[in-house]
Amino acid sequence: MHPMLNIAVKAARRAGNAINRASRNLDILAIREKLANDYVSEVDHEAEQVIIRTLLDAYPGHSILAEESGAAGHSDFQWIIDPLDGTTNYLHGFPQFAVAIALAHKGIVTQAVVYDPSRNDLFTATRGGGAFLNDTRIRVSKRTRLAGSLVGTGFPFRQFEHVDSYLAMLRDIMRHTAGVRRVGSAALDLAYVAAGRLDAFWELGLGPWDMAAGSLLITEAGGLVGDLEGDAGYMKSGHIVAGAPKVFVELLQRLAPHLTPALRGQPA
Repeated sequence: MHPMLNIAVKAARRAGNAINRASRNLDILAIREKLANDYVSEVDHEAEQVIIRTLLDAYPGHSILAEESGAAGHSDFQWIIDPLDGTTNYLHGFPQFAVAIALAHKGIVTQAVVYDPSRNDLFTATRGGGAFLNDTRIRVSKRTRLAGSLVGTGFPFRQFEHVDSYLAMLRDIMRHTAGVRRVGSAALDLAYVAAGRLDAFWELGLGPWDMAAGSLLITEAGGLVGDLEGDAGYMKSGHIVAGAPKVFVELLQRLAPHLTPALRGQPA
């Protein structure tokens, strides 16, 4: 394992331990609902600090882009961190959440970890070295058509101006697939595409920390990742499409009629 990936795995496992420890108190918090949101931000924050400490102990000169604390430092090496992707699921005891850590060098993601602490599933990838789940090589699914495919998605939760376009997409995709799943952790959904558990995925309005690790997992597993037009701008726009190669192409074709100028990145 690449030394930088090794450190990222160590950081993700430490964060996962903190998340699992805190989850034992969820039943108490269900009673004290008023405190629930504070508690979750506390868990997110604690997990993030554990990750940042572990990474900067090993690589003090590297910069950080983290969901809770934002950007820090100036370096060609930037760690992109989501300490707990799927916070709402976590709060409800719904076991679909993950720690996501990626390393970008001059804007190109070179190392990726997505860790599911409730199942102890560790997804890893190094650029040019393939993608793995718990040390076993993974590949995207062999499916070649959208018909019969299981497709993951996420409902818009930040950019509500795209809801109508999204619902039109969803209606269309529902009619042309075996099923659509929305389980509430984009980082884990992307890892599932890499492992062939989902044939494809699309979502609007994500943050770079939701996508960075999963995008490398998928390309290293033989899949394709792009924005809504199949181009490389997803980290900037926050709109992402991913999947097994032929399913990816067909999914883009199905989404295309529903793209507004805003979704294409054009001025309104």
